[in-house]
Amino acid sequence: MTTRIDEFNAYRQRMNERILEAGHLGIKRFFNLDTNAYQDGALEGRTKELLGLVASAVLRCNDCIDYHLIQCVDAGFSDEELYEALNVALVVGGSIVIPHLRHAFETIDLLRSRGEEE
Repeated sequence: MTTRIDEFNAYRQRMNERILEAGHLGIKRFFNLDTNAYQDGALEGRTKELLGLVASAVLRCNDCIDYHLIQCVDAGFSDEELYEALNVALVVGGSIVIPHLRHAFETIDLLRSRGEEE
């Protein structure tokens, strides 16, 4: 069964490849900068993914929320840890974040059910 998460991952990969095929130096540099920002440094990469999740929720980007939740689940964060981070996003962003909070909770449920199916 294909889920919203599977469709998201396939679309993201396909379109990122298409974007990079264009060969635009500025775009390639930004993609590289984004990739490197989440590598281990003074903060572990997994912590940076959690920060990315909070920023994505505050900025109200569901695609970004999905991406960072996938990374956070893969990094081993528990639901309780994800809920704490999303609470910070709600406090910082206010009630406008609530629709994206709903999306995030649905994504967490989908990711956890995916793990149960494997």
